[in-house]
Amino acid sequence: MADAVGSIDTPDAQDEAQETKKARKGGKRAKKGPFKRLALFYRQVVAELRKVVWPTRNQLTSYTTVVIFFVAVMIALVTVIDYGLNHAAKYVFG
Repeated sequence: MADAVGSIDTPDAQDEAQETKKARKGGKRAKKGPFKRLALFYRQVVAELRKVVWPTRNQLTSYTTVVIFFVAVMIALVTVIDYGLNHAAKYVFG
């Protein structure tokens, strides 16, 4: 039986699809071994870490102080709420 007119499943289209699959199969990563890929990853990580703007000692101290103060305030808030709910539950349920 003949194919429908205007069918996109022509032999040429199938050949092109197979050629693109073959071309994609062996990329740059496939040619390198696992240790070379690991070394490349390590070099890229080091390169990215060199781009980071690290805080100064003074900034680090102030950021740490702010975080510790915020955590202390949140602990106090949760403690007060817990204490209040505990007494409310004891009052309601005896």
